[in-house]
Amino acid sequence: MAKTLFEKIIDREIPGSFVYEDEQCVVIKDINPGAPLHLLVIPRKPIPRLVDATVEDQALLGHLMLVANKVAADAGFGEAFRVTVNNGAGAGQSVFHIHLHVMAGRPLKWPPG
Repeated sequence: MAKTLFEKIIDREIPGSFVYEDEQCVVIKDINPGAPLHLLVIPRKPIPRLVDATVEDQALLGHLMLVANKVAADAGFGEAFRVTVNNGAGAGQSVFHIHLHVMAGRPLKWPPG
């Protein structure tokens, strides 16, 4: 199976603007930001979509949420940010390696999209 775009970024085969990393995930700046702060929290484990996660991924998914909180706070947006997961092409997912979008720095309307 071919590596995803995110696996290639994680492996440093293609460039990414890293702002955080640990043993379970990396955080990069989105190359097409939708807000002044637009980061992607990406697990090192390649899970294609949220619906593909299993019970064994529960701790990892929780870790991703805590990292989203940390990077938003580190960027000065600890009180007002949005975390989004797109599941499937119909929901806007374009890279099939689960990732969290962390967005802040402008008014974020509801519903999104």
